[in-house]
Amino acid sequence: MKVIICGAGQVGWQIARHLSGERNDVTVVDNNPDLVRRATDTLDVQGISGFASYPDVLDAAGARDADMVIAATHSDEVNMVTCQVAHSVFSVPKKIARLRSQSYLNAIYSDLYRREHMPIDVVISPEREVADAALRRLRHPAAFDTESFLGGKAQLMGIVLDEDCPVVNTPLNQLSDLFSTLRAIVVGVRRSGRLFAPEPGDQLFVDDEIYVFAHVDDADRALEIFGKEVVKTRRAVIVGGGNVGLAVAKALEGQADRVRMKVIEKSRPVAERAADALERTIVLHGDGLNMELLEEANVAKADAILAVTDDDKTNILACVRAKAAGAKLSICLINDQSLASLMIPLDIDAIINPRTTTVSSILRHIRHGRVREVYSIGDAEAEVIEAQVLSTSPIAGQLLRDIDFPEGVLVGGVMKNGEMRRPAGNMRIDEGDVIAIFSLSADVPEVERLLQVSIDFF
Repeated sequence: MKVIICGAGQVGWQIARHLSGERNDVTVVDNNPDLVRRATDTLDVQGISGFASYPDVLDAAGARDADMVIAATHSDEVNMVTCQVAHSVFSVPKKIARLRSQSYLNAIYSDLYRREHMPIDVVISPEREVADAALRRLRHPAAFDTESFLGGKAQLMGIVLDEDCPVVNTPLNQLSDLFSTLRAIVVGVRRSGRLFAPEPGDQLFVDDEIYVFAHVDDADRALEIFGKEVVKTRRAVIVGGGNVGLAVAKALEGQADRVRMKVIEKSRPVAERAADALERTIVLHGDGLNMELLEEANVAKADAILAVTDDDKTNILACVRAKAAGAKLSICLINDQSLASLMIPLDIDAIINPRTTTVSSILRHIRHGRVREVYSIGDAEAEVIEAQVLSTSPIAGQLLRDIDFPEGVLVGGVMKNGEMRRPAGNMRIDEGDVIAIFSLSADVPEVERLLQVSIDFF
């Protein structure tokens, strides 16, 4: 497939990394020659320096025979015009645009823009993706990463193992025997900065970051087994009342189980806008790093603090101060992935990376065959791929133990006839089953071969 990626920043580079690694014809376009050079030097891609919305630049990038344009520059207007030019001038079949402005999003999602007038096939909103990720973290506050699979019947949870975890130093195959009815499996382990798919005889150690794939009904039990207290979020403090914080507060206000919230916002106009939009939430104007203001927000009794300003350092320090004051859990928005290593030493319970959420959302819309969900883990280190098994798939009709999966691949769950089941060696994979697979990035092409799918737009 031939893909043009407009914007060579963090998101564009990661998408180019994924697609070029899977033997697609990728061209990166950016008006910053240094970013283009970085992409062409580190990835198997072609590069064009120039404004992506210019017809001659798109033409030079090969738009006349491109299958897809992904517009992910820092400008909403450039992204929209790029999609328009790709459609009107070059008849590119698939256009994906990343849009940030709430005004554009409200218009698009309310269908004021018809496809024939604004031909964008898929709109990706980083702020909406981040807000959704924050809500998932609040539903499972003990997990540092969460995502739903198999039609909401399965949950992927990232868990940091503490010293009081009762199952450390226990081989995974013994855990399967001890908790034989638990529909959960450890699919990934990050230890000393390295992510790998564990073997049955591997042990888990303190400070390991593990990824557990569990039936949604067994998610709380799995958390308890790995030493995490299951608590419902009843009181929350949100630092940052911008689009992300406001979207989370609105969603929590609409829940049946009421959550008492206080929002702290430094900008008075933003704070006033949030106060007008919210009905039952107290909005405090001031600096989220101010201890007196945190005390006024009663952070000591908060079940969770969610720091979602546009400044990484503010978010980190707000979480640290809130935890020191007595907040039970902290969730932090971090744009710079290199800061994620501070999570454990600073006692931050969960992080949200906008780049990861955006990359996952874009990948979800460009996989084809019967791929239904793609979730990117860490710094594009691994993916969880959910797909329906086709009759042409090499794994159809085989027992799981007979399938030659790469070492970096583990099956997290299988849905048969609408029922999510924990994988077992004697389980046969049939046509029509939906399978969720954890795969290190290097092994994704082999997973696609086994599933008989590839990247495309249908």
